[in-house]
Amino acid sequence: MSKMEETMAKQTFEESLQELEAIVKQLEQGDVPLEEALAAFKKGITLSKQCQETLTKAEDALTKIMQENGEAVVFEEEEK
Repeated sequence: MSKMEETMAKQTFEESLQELEAIVKQLEQGDVPLEEALAAFKKGITLSKQCQETLTKAEDALTKIMQENGEAVVFEEEEK
């Protein structure tokens, strides 16, 4: 695991999401040198995957809890 991945693995979901939002904002401004933009994009993709995995685990946990309590469970997936 790279140092960047180790650092990101220690982040909370909220910290990862906040960092991802900052990267998106920086890239949308368009004044980032190409090499920095590529590195930021790569980190953003990693953060996005990490956030999605965390959300999926949370959804699975909620589904399990709700099913144990006999409640109906319907999660609608957002369109991408």
